[in-house]
Amino acid sequence: MTLLNRIAPVARTSLATAAALCALGTLAAFAQEATPAATEAAAAAPAAVTEKGDVAWMLVSSLLVLFMLLPGLGLFYGGLVRAKNMLSVLMQCTTICAVVIIVWVLWGYSFAFGGGTSPYWGGLGKLFLAGVNLESTAATFTDGVVLPEYVFIVFQMTFACLTPALIVGAFAERIKFSAVVLFTILWVTFVYFPIAHMVWDANGLIFSWGALDFAGGTVVHINAGIAALVGSLIVGKRAGYGKDNMAPHSMTLTMVGAAILWVGWFGFNAGSNLEANAGAALAMINTFTATAGAILAWVVIERLARGKASMLGAVSGMIAGLVAVTPAAGIVGPVGAIVLGAFASAVCYYFVAVVKIKAGYDDSLDVFGIHGIGGIIGAIGTGIFASSSLGGIGYADGVSMGGQVWTQILAVLVTIVWCGVVSAILYKIVDAVVGLRPAVEAERQGLDLTSHGEVAYHS
Repeated sequence: MTLLNRIAPVARTSLATAAALCALGTLAAFAQEATPAATEAAAAAPAAVTEKGDVAWMLVSSLLVLFMLLPGLGLFYGGLVRAKNMLSVLMQCTTICAVVIIVWVLWGYSFAFGGGTSPYWGGLGKLFLAGVNLESTAATFTDGVVLPEYVFIVFQMTFACLTPALIVGAFAERIKFSAVVLFTILWVTFVYFPIAHMVWDANGLIFSWGALDFAGGTVVHINAGIAALVGSLIVGKRAGYGKDNMAPHSMTLTMVGAAILWVGWFGFNAGSNLEANAGAALAMINTFTATAGAILAWVVIERLARGKASMLGAVSGMIAGLVAVTPAAGIVGPVGAIVLGAFASAVCYYFVAVVKIKAGYDDSLDVFGIHGIGGIIGAIGTGIFASSSLGGIGYADGVSMGGQVWTQILAVLVTIVWCGVVSAILYKIVDAVVGLRPAVEAERQGLDLTSHGEVAYHS
């Protein structure tokens, strides 16, 4: 089995594969009235098997990814903003989750994995989950082993919920709640679903190139990071940026949220293997080792540069390592994952501590500096550390390291351009329809009270 057959998640949902697997029962019944030769051929065909262990693992993985968003990301982001904006971040994360669940069921799953032959989107074949029932299945990496399609739908739905929620960290403390909701609906429709199709569907443009993205380096992190950078530039800086004290109000909550994210990330990465086997175990150990390497790298760099290692630095390194290993989780070896995580952490530190300051943009919670940059490094680094000589699982037949790295670069560039251009257009549309920013007075008073009529803390 080639590398592409092992790690491309959407091979499991290709129209041809799904149709073949779902039709086995019908073929067997038809064979009773067919010729003896046809009967023998049908009898020789392997029966589609659903392993209860795989189903259980994928259900748990889906819950772990939801746990990343609620409460993980909410607490992580909430602790990083000022107290007067704590609930606004929690409310944005909660509402984004609910909105995307509805959108995913109505048209998102079809746009991403609807079985269409377009290289850019999945088509309309599964609008409102048409054709999905208790008997329909999605393929795994092992021939003849399938999952109930509902399981795959739910797992991918949690990815779709998490990704736009990551973006809000870029313009936290200065965005209208209505703008967040409208932008989320438009963004997942015109950015997330097409990129997910291009990367993970068998008919997708980037998939056809042989690009490697095990759990969402391009689809989730580069997508969110680029949209965040564009958003921070278009929305503008927070009122008082560079003058007022904008330090995190609760590093305790941020640490709790980061820890929840790390735990949930095992469902994110190891769950992307779709089966409870050695591939999931490889993704799991890499999620440990890359993150550990990234934490230590950030702590050491901060200690050398500033004289003290901070809790903020440790959790920033943690997220940088998790981001970087996402596309590589089931592809590289544990030692390669350490190197990848540490290198990504160092580069992310530079973008957060140096580039952002010099460039002057207000990416409130460093979404671009960590998710965007970490995702780019992870996606390209996957092409390097996939090499069997570096402990990875190796390349597809006839593919060299140089060729794979070039493919990874092309995948990154397409994601950046598509997301950057379309996101900019969507921000402008949202601004024209409902406006992006609240009044300056409302922003200074805090979005908790002015947008939601409540406060996080009472004295």
